[in-house]
Amino acid sequence: MLEVMLCSLVTLLPDYLFRRFVQGKRITFYSVWFDLRWGIVTCLMLTVTLLTVVFYFHPATQIATLSFRTVPIVPEVGGRVAEVYVRQGQTVEAGAPLVRLDSAKQESALTAARAKIGEIEAEMTVARVDLQTSDARIREARANNQQSQDELQTKQELKRRNDNVVSNRELERLENTAAGAQAALAAAIAQQETAQARIAVQLPAAKASAEAALAQAQVELDKTMIRAGIAGHVEQFAVRVGDLVNPFMRPAGVLIPADAGRRAIQAAFTQIEAPSLKVGMIGEVSCLSKPWTIIPVVVTDVQDFVATGQFRTSDQLVDLSQAIRVGSVLVFMEPLYEGGFEGLVPGSNCSANAYSNHHDEIASGKHSALGRFALHAIDATGVVHAAILRIQAIMAPIKVLVLSGH
Repeated sequence: MLEVMLCSLVTLLPDYLFRRFVQGKRITFYSVWFDLRWGIVTCLMLTVTLLTVVFYFHPATQIATLSFRTVPIVPEVGGRVAEVYVRQGQTVEAGAPLVRLDSAKQESALTAARAKIGEIEAEMTVARVDLQTSDARIREARANNQQSQDELQTKQELKRRNDNVVSNRELERLENTAAGAQAALAAAIAQQETAQARIAVQLPAAKASAEAALAQAQVELDKTMIRAGIAGHVEQFAVRVGDLVNPFMRPAGVLIPADAGRRAIQAAFTQIEAPSLKVGMIGEVSCLSKPWTIIPVVVTDVQDFVATGQFRTSDQLVDLSQAIRVGSVLVFMEPLYEGGFEGLVPGSNCSANAYSNHHDEIASGKHSALGRFALHAIDATGVVHAAILRIQAIMAPIKVLVLSGH
């Protein structure tokens, strides 16, 4: 309607004034088409042209919102709630405890792991005592071996000097005794090496394994404490002591990040407007949660893909004729000035405009005078959408509060 009114000022109104005051015709309801047909047709053509230029070079959309993602309060393990530390709507910092689950099973496993470490440390103490015992046995075995070797050498020397002094049976007995003493010495040394290997390798490895089991038990115990991963607000939190929660079916609530929905507005524009949408474009938004306010924004990102074109690999071929809904181009808009989104409620419904700017192209001198004039005219038509956005911002509270019946 606004475009028709603007176009009629330069087409229909001059035609009417010429017919009425220059030609002296009295225009009636029945003669309006015959007398003003040139003005009416020109007005319609100019209106269509103006609408095409405005909507193409200065895209507008009614689908814009401050989207945000929530973080579910979900435990890593299932269990019954034993203690609740926060309440609905409370603001928490990152790492703050929210809910504690019953941890009797995990505490029992932690106690068993600690007892296992104590048991291994006791075995290490016993092994050190065994090592000292094996040292004493080695000294005893060496003494017995030395004594048996001395006796054998003495008897052998006596037999060498006088064959009748020592019998062969006596020599065989001493040789067997010396061999037994040497074997006992070797066994004592082997026992000592076994004790040393047990102290140096086996028991430390067992202790390391027990310490790992202790750490794992501590991790499992820590999982029973649900903590806030980020700073934010606790919402939809209704758990009570005794409730059963698990990571698949029963989350404890929702955590909304403190900066959720306060960085950028996501706006959906039609695909035909995609060539005009560029990073760096200046725009304006008007949101229901902040009425009668126009917020200047800048386009920071334009998504390169249309969501309706995606598909998921399955055992069936994709039939594009089933994609009835036409997708839109997603654009991210951030406030042009710091604090521009203050007072906006995350998730608000907004209207957004983006304005093309050909100033650099005009200043480059690549176009003729007519081309520069056309680019100036295209940039100037952005005032139409700006006016429409302001009219919508003025009428939005009246439309919602009065005309809708709420």
